Amino acid sequence: MDNLILSDLQNNVLTITLNRFDKKNALNTVMYQQLCQIFKQAQDDTEVHSVLIKGNEHCFCAGNDLADFIEHANDEQLAAFAFVNTIANFTKPIVAAVAGPAVGIGTTMLLHCDIVITATNAKLKLPFTQLGLCPEAASSVLLPLRVGHNRAFELLVLGNLFSGQQAADYGIANQCCQPEELLAIAEKQALTIAALPADATQTSRALMKQATAARVNQAIADEAKEFSRLVKTQTCQDILASFFN
Repeated sequence: MDNLILSDLQNNVLTITLNRFDKKNALNTVMYQQLCQIFKQAQDDTEVHSVLIKGNEHCFCAGNDLADFIEHANDEQLAAFAFVNTIANFTKPIVAAVAGPAVGIGTTMLLHCDIVITATNAKLKLPFTQLGLCPEAASSVLLPLRVGHNRAFELLVLGNLFSGQQAADYGIANQCCQPEELLAIAEKQALTIAALPADATQTSRALMKQATAARVNQAIADEAKEFSRLVKTQTCQDILASFFN
């Protein structure tokens, strides 16, 4: 269970690497807790000017670890919700490098990033309703704002799979590139941000997010309430159990 999340600070860029490739970087409770701790430390560390979150050129994040999710489904607060609140209220620029699977939280976390680079092999999916659940991470607000209600309905309710190129076309990603170019491009973006005056970049980012900040935090709370209700329904329990039968 060690080293599931790696972090490294160089040239004012904190690189966070999801490192559970045998499970396609599916996030479990321990990983969410580690991510929260790393982001909170980065928030207070004046040496951190930007954050790069990545997997590798083949895999970003397959969403929640379903076995862990079922085990903790009745917890008063899911660790995933703590991570969502942490990344939503983080005040420094975040760059994401996305290849291969980006499922559930692997996609919704991108809505809180400032630069998103996808690879042509990226496969993004938001399968909430198929699991008997609802959107999280304020995606019910942020995705319609980004792509419009009709497209957001396709992605959030129908759960349509979409590619790295489509993510760029929809405005979810800044650009799409070849997998072998992904990490270098994302690192260059993070370094470019980190080289700028930190106060100016963080102030500019805060001003840009100011109009939606309260709405985002309210959406996170509303989604968490409905998510916690839905996960306890028989419909959701049966769907989740079917994955292990």
